[in-house]
Amino acid sequence: MKIISVDFQKDFTEKEGICYEQRESVDFIKSTLAPYLRKHSIKIAEIISDYRQPRFGDRGDLCHPGERGYDSEVPQDVKLNNTWIKCMNSPIWLRENIGVANKKPGLPYQNPELFNKWLEQAVGKPKDAEEIILIGLTLDCCVLSLAQELNWHGYKVRILEEAVDTYSGNPQEKKQILNNVPLKNWAKPISWKQFKDKYK
Repeated sequence: MKIISVDFQKDFTEKEGICYEQRESVDFIKSTLAPYLRKHSIKIAEIISDYRQPRFGDRGDLCHPGERGYDSEVPQDVKLNNTWIKCMNSPIWLRENIGVANKKPGLPYQNPELFNKWLEQAVGKPKDAEEIILIGLTLDCCVLSLAQELNWHGYKVRILEEAVDTYSGNPQEKKQILNNVPLKNWAKPISWKQFKDKYK
């Protein structure tokens, strides 16, 4: 079992953040999941975003390297050191000066080969990873995009229900997305109780 966190950054999680909404998953990850992983010596692979402009088809401008909103909320002691940085919803999109503060970012471009190398280092090849558990933000955007990408690579993907939220933070919307197509084409939900029972 491997865990990947997506976009768990302060521009989404703190009240001062550009894309902040009240989301129950934030407190769950910080207060319940992280201490559990720490106790059992389980590490999280992390994907964060550099969402500065310019970006094709997306006018959002947030998660600026060097600013508070870019910072990860995943505790340092429970994550792997090789954080992946993306600049679009899909993790295969990179840019010049990605993650570099005070340098002008380039236009997004795809580099699936480099992402494949990171995946193998972070979680192993599909035959090595029984399941990949996704956590983070947001279920209706970047978590979904990563689930698709991992599924197409041949990984078995699960989403920890309590550790994700939609952009809006609406619990009913989250429940609807978790239990319906299209998400179920690429990933299956797993509850916190099921997670603990399975990975004792």
